[in-house]
Amino acid sequence: MQLTRFTDLGLRVLMYLSGSSPGEVTTIGEIAERFDVAHNHLTKVVQFMGQQGWLVNLRGKGGGIRLARPAEAYRLGDVVRTLERTDELINCGEPPCVLRGQCELKGLLGGATEAFYAELNRHTLAAAVRGTTGEVIVRLHRPLLPTSISPPPAETPVRHR
Repeated sequence: MQLTRFTDLGLRVLMYLSGSSPGEVTTIGEIAERFDVAHNHLTKVVQFMGQQGWLVNLRGKGGGIRLARPAEAYRLGDVVRTLERTDELINCGEPPCVLRGQCELKGLLGGATEAFYAELNRHTLAAAVRGTTGEVIVRLHRPLLPTSISPPPAETPVRHR
């Protein structure tokens, strides 16, 4: 099973925001820069997550986004299932499969998918950002250094005559 880019970005946003102080807002631009992803695509992900009630999206000057609930309230299986927006690993109807109605594979894959989500639901966002992951997220929240730092000009020796 491969998660979509949409899900990947959604999880990254949640993880990044979990490193914010309570009430602190973060801009989409900041997250896009930290993870080197397209601002427009990230905006779509953030809007969707706001519609799910996972994020508080504040508009205007001083606006941004933040988690709507504590990180312990986000069950990873529920988050991934919602971000993926489908439970089917295969679609027997498109293109139409000649085995449809006579095949056990779809049921087996469906059971495996449910087991996958159940396992993820044993963990929360808070668990996903413990330890070294949390340490990296804290570092990501620090201000970025300018990307092109020029060394100071070399001093020209003064010749005395």
